[in-house]
Amino acid sequence: MSNVLVYTLDGKIYINLTNRCTNECIFCLRKDKDDVCGQALWLDDENSKASDVIEQFEKIYKETQSKEVIFCGYGEPMLKFEVLKEVAKYIKNTYPEIKIRINTNGHANFVYKRNLVPELKGLIDEFSVSLNAPDEKEYNELSQPKFEGAYDEVKKFIKACSDEKISVIASVVEGYKGRHLDLMTCKKIASDLGAKFRVREWIVNGY
Repeated sequence: MSNVLVYTLDGKIYINLTNRCTNECIFCLRKDKDDVCGQALWLDDENSKASDVIEQFEKIYKETQSKEVIFCGYGEPMLKFEVLKEVAKYIKNTYPEIKIRINTNGHANFVYKRNLVPELKGLIDEFSVSLNAPDEKEYNELSQPKFEGAYDEVKKFIKACSDEKISVIASVVEGYKGRHLDLMTCKKIASDLGAKFRVREWIVNGY
């Protein structure tokens, strides 16, 4: 199988479950390149099972015994929720010392029409949710979501994580082609939702 489902970056292990996404963010790395540090993340198909991911994970873990695993690739990982949950459960049961994080756009509860966060309690140590903007107008400009009301869904997802007492970070990308966000407003939104706040500086050429 040529699909790269598991890759490494800066000594950490990342899991690339899908290329599907509910956003078309204008600053997304995948718009400009096909790989991360030479690791091609465009998948040949979307049919990979949890067993495929686990097989690749075990091979990479033998070489890179990272203490952190991040569900993050060229797509929205929560769109393959059952696979994600099964893989997270395997890692948590087999390597309980590993911290597991999901980088997500926060749309999954809208897509699945239910609150998925409680199902991940005890499996996921932290969520990093792309808040991306201080208001809906700018969010739509930057993230270009494929459905209406996406910004409110992001905030509701962040609050759902906080309500479950799971560590959650609301992140924004700052400096895209000289564009600057109202970071104080973004930070207040994050705080009001019970989240930590992280500013990710835009990297021109990615990794």
